[in-house]
Amino acid sequence: MIRTVNRVLLGLAGLILLVLGGAVLATGLGMSVPSWWPFDGTDDVLLSKADRTRWRDEGWWWPTVIAVLAVLVVLALWWLLAQLRRGRLAEVLVDSGDGEGALLRGKALEGVLADEAGALDGVSGAKATLTGRRSAPRARVRLLMESHAAPGLVLRGLSEGALTHARTSAGLDELPAEVRLKAVKHRAERVT
Repeated sequence: MIRTVNRVLLGLAGLILLVLGGAVLATGLGMSVPSWWPFDGTDDVLLSKADRTRWRDEGWWWPTVIAVLAVLVVLALWWLLAQLRRGRLAEVLVDSGDGEGALLRGKALEGVLADEAGALDGVSGAKATLTGRRSAPRARVRLLMESHAAPGLVLRGLSEGALTHARTSAGLDELPAEVRLKAVKHRAERVT
């Protein structure tokens, strides 16, 4: 989700800056601009002193400015914290049955999951990543498929093998997984 938010925010900021910059450049070069544009000559400023002080004496002005700035600060802090958050799960909480629980390193479970997925017939390489929360992890598995592999059989083997073993060994009720398949690049084979 954070990738989507980043792309949307960067796209909107870029579009706004491009439109404003183009309009200011067009005005500065003496081209005609719409009648609603705030300035129309090379010596005009974007905001005159009268425009900047117009609402200062109104009772709603300062609370509105402070509220908008507070919302912007909260959104900027949320965005910053989302950037600093780790994408990978460092540890998985395993229910040990005694009410205490145990912690399993995320990299260990990722490694075992990737090794077992890579051993499937038709898979030449596998990578696994755990995301989510400690008590409810999610798996992202990337499989590099050989040219002769049947994707349906590989997915069934992954689901019934590696993912089931990882789920049961960690004592999880469920382990949702997103699997991405990619074919190995190979030369075309000649048929004679």
